[in-house]
Amino acid sequence: MILAVVGGKGGVGKSTVAFELAALRGAVVVDADLAMADLPTARGPDLHDVLAGRADPVEAVREGGAVDILPCGRTLAGARACDLGALGGALEAVEHAYGDVVVDCAAGMRADVGVPLAVADACVVVTAPERPALADALRARELARTFDAGLAVVAYNHAGEAPASVERALGAPAVAIPSDDAVVRARRAGQPVTRLFPDAPAVSGFAALAESIRACGL
Repeated sequence: MILAVVGGKGGVGKSTVAFELAALRGAVVVDADLAMADLPTARGPDLHDVLAGRADPVEAVREGGAVDILPCGRTLAGARACDLGALGGALEAVEHAYGDVVVDCAAGMRADVGVPLAVADACVVVTAPERPALADALRARELARTFDAGLAVVAYNHAGEAPASVERALGAPAVAIPSDDAVVRARRAGQPVTRLFPDAPAVSGFAALAESIRACGL
């Protein structure tokens, strides 16, 4: 199963949500934000190399950490060398080898968002309480519909509760994830907060998000 995590606006916590969901589901997380990668990385081949034809996608997956990850390069030259047409096949190859894949998509409406949505079984839209973030979430929702990627749940980040108006606007259940300094500390350590600080307030939000996805049969 391929789950795409999307957000119309940067800075809403999309990468954190993807990382935490992968940890909870025992999935491989793929950093598919080709120009602004934000997930942990390590030496060796990455998604830039895969999409430039220099590495096999399965061999580029890093195992043995808190979360198995296919990282992405950080250079502009690497991003420019990528063949976007190869991204869908790379994601499907990782799915075939590992079963469960969570894709941290690029923010906005660029072509490198559409490719993961085209191969995804479902998506999660990440947004925050600010009006611009919600407007961008609606655009991300429409993009997902264009590619027939069903919206499983809305991650309403940095919030104590998710208003019913958000669920009505986006047409899916919304799960609130509170702001939590433990999430920041865990990201700095390259670890999921669900494992490093299991009693942190945000952990219950991430767990509820994962449960909402499972309730959709995913």
